[in-house]
Amino acid sequence: MATTQLSDIIVPEAFTAYLVQNAMEKTALVQSGVLVPNAVINAQLTAGSDAFSVPFWRDLGNDEANVVNDDPASLASPKKIQTGKQFIRKAFLHQSWSAMNLASELAGSDALARIQDRAVAYWNRQLQRRLVATLTGVLADNVANDSDDMVLDITGATASAFSPDAVIDAAGTLGDSMDTVTGIAMHSDLYRQALKADLIEFIQPSAGSMRMPTYRGLAVIVDDGMPKVSDGATGFNYTSVLFGAGAVGYGLTAPAIAEGTEVENIPGAGNGGGQQILHSRVNLAVHPAGFAWVEGTLAGDSPTIAELGAAAHWDRVVERKAVPMAFLVTK
Repeated sequence: MATTQLSDIIVPEAFTAYLVQNAMEKTALVQSGVLVPNAVINAQLTAGSDAFSVPFWRDLGNDEANVVNDDPASLASPKKIQTGKQFIRKAFLHQSWSAMNLASELAGSDALARIQDRAVAYWNRQLQRRLVATLTGVLADNVANDSDDMVLDITGATASAFSPDAVIDAAGTLGDSMDTVTGIAMHSDLYRQALKADLIEFIQPSAGSMRMPTYRGLAVIVDDGMPKVSDGATGFNYTSVLFGAGAVGYGLTAPAIAEGTEVENIPGAGNGGGQQILHSRVNLAVHPAGFAWVEGTLAGDSPTIAELGAAAHWDRVVERKAVPMAFLVTK
C-alpha cells in the first residue's frame, strides 16, 4: 500500500503563500476589526534590523485662540505641531512537525488540505496569544506609569460582576471617544455568563465567513489567555479588553532569506524507514496603536510571549483618548 509523503505533496512556495494569506484574512481577530493588517509593518518585516520606528504627527494643542486687535505692533506667536515615534519590534518565529506518523495517518485522504489547515490554525493561535500578551503588557504599563487611566477596576465595589453597565463605564475612560469601541475580548468564564444572560448574538459578516459572537453590538473574542487571577478568597478577578477598530496593527510575512516552508528528510530514522519534518517560518509583528516598544533585556533574539506581557517593554506615546482601547477588571 502506497503511503503519502510530505515531499510528494508540499510545494514550499505555494504552501507558504497559502498559510500567510489565510492567517492574514480568516482569523476572527481580523474579522472583528481588532487586528488590522498594516502595510507599513508588513513591508518592514522583510527589511534588515529587528525593529523599526514609525513617526507620526501629534494633534494640535488646545491653546485658546487669539483675540485679534487693530494694533500693528501686536504680532501673533504661531504654535508648532509636534511629532512622535512608535517603535515596533519584529519577531522571527519557527515551528516544525514530524511527519513519520502523520503521513501514514493521512494516507488515502487529502493530506495537503489537512496539513495546510492545521498549520494555519497553529499560526492563528500564536497570533492570538501574542495579541493577548501584548495587551497584558500594555495594561501593566498603564497601571505602573500612566495612573491606570485606561482601566476600570470594580472588583472592590459591591456590584463588581461583568455587566453591560460595567462595559459602558470602561468605554467611558475614552471620554467623548467612547463610541469608537467596536470589540471586546473576554475569558470564556465571562462569555458563559453572557450566554446565560442572553446577551450574546451571532452575526455573519460575509457570505462563507464564520459566524461571529457579539456582546451588545461589540465583536467578541473569547480567549482563556485573558487574565484570570484568584482574589485570594472564593473567586477570581477577570480582565476584559475593549477595542476600537484598528487598536492593534500587525504584519505577517514569509522570511526574506530562509524558506518559509521546508521539508527535511531523515532517511535513517525509524531504522531506515525514514522521517520527514515540516518546518514553517514566519516574520510577525503585533503592535498596539499609540505605544512604543521598549527593548530592554530579552532572553533571545525575538520577544517571547511572556516578554510581550511585561510592563517594562511598553510605553504610551500619545494622549489617553488617542488609544482606542480600555480595560475592565471584574469578578
